[in-house]
Amino acid sequence: MAYALTRTSMALDQFTLKVLDLFAQKWGVPKAEVMRRAVRRLKEEEDMKENCPKPLEALEWLQKGGGMTVQEAEAFREEVRAEREAKRYWWEA
Repeated sequence: MAYALTRTSMALDQFTLKVLDLFAQKWGVPKAEVMRRAVRRLKEEEDMKENCPKPLEALEWLQKGGGMTVQEAEAFREEVRAEREAKRYWWEA
């Protein structure tokens, strides 16, 4: 990867250092790369949280049809009805 690096120092507790060493050995990368991956992953998770709708917003969207048009919804209903009819047993008729 081609990116500018900046050296920095920080104080880490023993547990964090041990975990950092563990992942560095496991993944075969330097400790700095473990930290870069962790920060990148946290950033992605936070971005996803920000882009996800709130529960009430999601419910409202679903109640308004979930992005389906009336025609799409009717076609889906017909498909499900046909599927159910095809799977009926003789005693269900």
